[in-house]
Amino acid sequence: MQKDETAKLELSQTFPLTIKRLGINGEGVGYFKRQVVFVPGALPGEEVVVEATKVHPKFVEAKIKNIRKKSEFRVQPICPVYEECGGCQLQHLDYSQQLKEKRDIVIQSLERHTNLPMDQMDIRETMGMENPWNYRNKGQFQVGQKDGKVLAGLYGINSHNLVHIDQCVVQHSKTNKAIGTVRKVLQKLQIPIYSEKSKKGIVRTVVARVGIQTGELQIVLITAKKELPQKEQIVEEIKKRLPEVKSIMQNVNGEKTSLIFGEETVNLGGNDFIQETLGDLSFELSARTFFQLNPEQTVKLYNEVKEAAQLTGMEKVVDAYCGVGTIGLWVADQAAEIRGMDVIPESIEDAKKNAARHGIKHAQYVTGKAEVILPKWANEGWTPDVVIIDPPRTGLDQQLLETLLKVKPKRIVYVSCNPSTLAKDISVLAPLYKIEYIQPVDMFPQTSHVECVSRLVLK
Repeated sequence: MQKDETAKLELSQTFPLTIKRLGINGEGVGYFKRQVVFVPGALPGEEVVVEATKVHPKFVEAKIKNIRKKSEFRVQPICPVYEECGGCQLQHLDYSQQLKEKRDIVIQSLERHTNLPMDQMDIRETMGMENPWNYRNKGQFQVGQKDGKVLAGLYGINSHNLVHIDQCVVQHSKTNKAIGTVRKVLQKLQIPIYSEKSKKGIVRTVVARVGIQTGELQIVLITAKKELPQKEQIVEEIKKRLPEVKSIMQNVNGEKTSLIFGEETVNLGGNDFIQETLGDLSFELSARTFFQLNPEQTVKLYNEVKEAAQLTGMEKVVDAYCGVGTIGLWVADQAAEIRGMDVIPESIEDAKKNAARHGIKHAQYVTGKAEVILPKWANEGWTPDVVIIDPPRTGLDQQLLETLLKVKPKRIVYVSCNPSTLAKDISVLAPLYKIEYIQPVDMFPQTSHVECVSRLVLK
């Protein structure tokens, strides 16, 4: 009997499974004979029959053959290409339940990666959106050609098949319209479309970004070569069909890479940037500027950061991984001094300009790594009261964690976009810091992503 308990599943084997929870990528997770099984599209509480598609030493991937017992929260996805596209993972789950599951994903990560007493942790309800659709202010659609027709969309799940998307339900209506219009212009003027296979053609990607508060629109054509035929006609046609376009740019990326943007950007028409506002702050967004994709939820997120920082006007604040300075500028009116750092020089230039434009004189920005700059400042006798960190998905650098434990700011506000790395980092800081609370925020409805704001206080 014991032998049977751990019998290895085989490829294409069909078996019944009860889904216990959602995994970090939005897939259903169940256990069969003590083996963990990941099933995309399955929901907690469902009883399904699945087929093993991949067998790894430690886990199995499977697909649904049929659903014996459906979740009461299962809904019909509104996107016609939802299953092929893979851009969203949770459209088949009722939105109020998505918020509960996202909180649960945070709890699971803490249980897996920390020894913190979960019954004493304050993990708040996920902050959602009133209207969880059409929120993304930027669309990056690959272009391709099929039977002489220009297509624009995203590559399908784990494939290089272009899924044409006419109206993306999480994109803002203006970016949807803009991408569709540019596609028609490329079609009309018969501009050569780049082919992944033959490596011939010019236009690879169309990017559209809208200032949701200002209505301004920017179009970026990403090309494999600098030569773009009929430039003037392209610009003329876009302006004629989309009068709200304020900026038309070309970015050159001839590399074989998964990165969308190349190093060189050229102005084809209008300004180099568009304007956007967040609360009382205004920003100039150039083609390559990073800016939050869901401004409505960003305001909620940044207000949470401000709340967690508990500033009185006396504090020295560090904005680590500061990007273009958004978070630091958001809290600047309540801080004595702001210092920010980032490894991208262009972001630091933008941060300086943003501070100057808002008349914020008590902020300074430097290019470099937080784990190098913080100890340098400490040696010079400057230590922060509050450190705000908003790292990439990989979480905090080991050296930065050690630096924080040495510098000992009174409070750390950790903005995370990955619950797993958040849990691992918090675990390192826990001996010196009390985790007062974690507030999940839903920045990307219909997807499995969840952001969190955590307040850590020196014990």
